[in-house]
Amino acid sequence: MLKISALAVALAGAATFAHADDAENAVRIAFAKLAPTAKPEMIQKSEMPGFYAVLHQGQVFYVSADGKYFIRGDIFNIETKQDVIGHDLAGLRRAGLKDVPQSKRIVFAPPNPKHTVVVFTDVDCPYCRNFHKQIAAFNQVGIAVEYVFFPLSIHPGADAKAVSVWCSQDRNAAYTAAMNGQDPGKKQCANPVSETLAMGLKIGIGATPTILTTDGLQVNGNAAATPQALLAELDRLDKPAADKPAAAVANAPK
Repeated sequence: MLKISALAVALAGAATFAHADDAENAVRIAFAKLAPTAKPEMIQKSEMPGFYAVLHQGQVFYVSADGKYFIRGDIFNIETKQDVIGHDLAGLRRAGLKDVPQSKRIVFAPPNPKHTVVVFTDVDCPYCRNFHKQIAAFNQVGIAVEYVFFPLSIHPGADAKAVSVWCSQDRNAAYTAAMNGQDPGKKQCANPVSETLAMGLKIGIGATPTILTTDGLQVNGNAAATPQALLAELDRLDKPAADKPAAAVANAPK
């Protein structure tokens, strides 16, 4: 009897996976009908029942699991008063960040961090340099910063500088020196720069510095103006949804 029950559970699980695969395929086909040349970066089940979130060129679209309906625009959860698109985009980004382990990041962290942020950075980005000037203070208030290289095409040679920083004996020191305007040289070695750039594009990163929580939520750049402001914002984002002030309510339909 136990063997039969176990087999039934296994078959039920297989059916669930098959159903999910069928739905995702229907979503992919439906999206292709609307945009034949577009290739979605990621597709995942949305928190909105019956729909899948589709990430393409930094925007989130919604397609029903049967491939019949398409939604573009703001969507709010009436009960939580939260922005569904922001939630789903965070989920897509969280999944993408798993492809870039800590071993492919440059980490500045205190012994026991309260919060960790992932920052997409470009060594020639002036805003990134301003952010890094406060790295010791960010660490001091309990914020760990994990940099992921995202050299922008508007900064020719930034990719080569990123590679040279990565290939330095002391990456943290080399990164800080580069952010202070020093030429990191032309070192070469196996590196993740092209990989992290591709991943960033895949999850809709388009500028630097882009600051994400480990849950994939994007932190407003103004909230990182000071270590205290960033700490306060991360504390707010870390609260359970029911305890948060509903930031999306102001933009919700009245």
